[in-house]
Amino acid sequence: MVVALILVLVFSPVLAIKTITVTGTDLTSKKTVDEALAPLKEQPLPQVGDDDVRPLLEGLPAVLDVTVEARPPSELAVEITERIPVAVLETGKTFALIDAEGKRIGSVKERKSAELPLIDESAASKDQDIFRTITAVLSALPADVLAQLEHASAKSIDSVELQLTNGQKVLWGNDSQLELKAKVFEALLNAPEPEVEVEVYDVSTPTMPVTH
Repeated sequence: MVVALILVLVFSPVLAIKTITVTGTDLTSKKTVDEALAPLKEQPLPQVGDDDVRPLLEGLPAVLDVTVEARPPSELAVEITERIPVAVLETGKTFALIDAEGKRIGSVKERKSAELPLIDESAASKDQDIFRTITAVLSALPADVLAQLEHASAKSIDSVELQLTNGQKVLWGNDSQLELKAKVFEALLNAPEPEVEVEVYDVSTPTMPVTH
């Protein structure tokens, strides 16, 4: 009787999925997610887990991971973890949102819609190593600092440069010691204004930062 009861609970249409609730979609269209998850409707709720949902969403560029929760009798809750944009790249009439790995995870119509630095297009098209170095550098910075950056560029993986919206430049160097460089740069930004206006922050050697 116990086995029979378990089989009824697992396979019974009483526990078929009727409602799919999705959270965490800031960059991904909810309509697109709903369409991708539509095949799960009417499937037995106890049989659907993370590994069943993940393949249905893996083609969506902003989706990093998913977590599924069964809410009997007929609701499946899907929590989406999205990739975090760290920069924008001008692509024709729109601006692509770029994550720490250099992936295009979405787009916005206007530059001001994303308070993120603009990456030099030549860095993206000519050398993927340079492009990924730039995005790795930007990923080390907190959101409030990213919002103060106008653009990022590099001629090599050892010469990343950032420019703030006020025109100040940042000589970053390569993507080594990212966390330390980010902390030093943030501290310099938040330091009291010096008597002589700062034009350049140099954190390429974070143990000996220089401003001039």
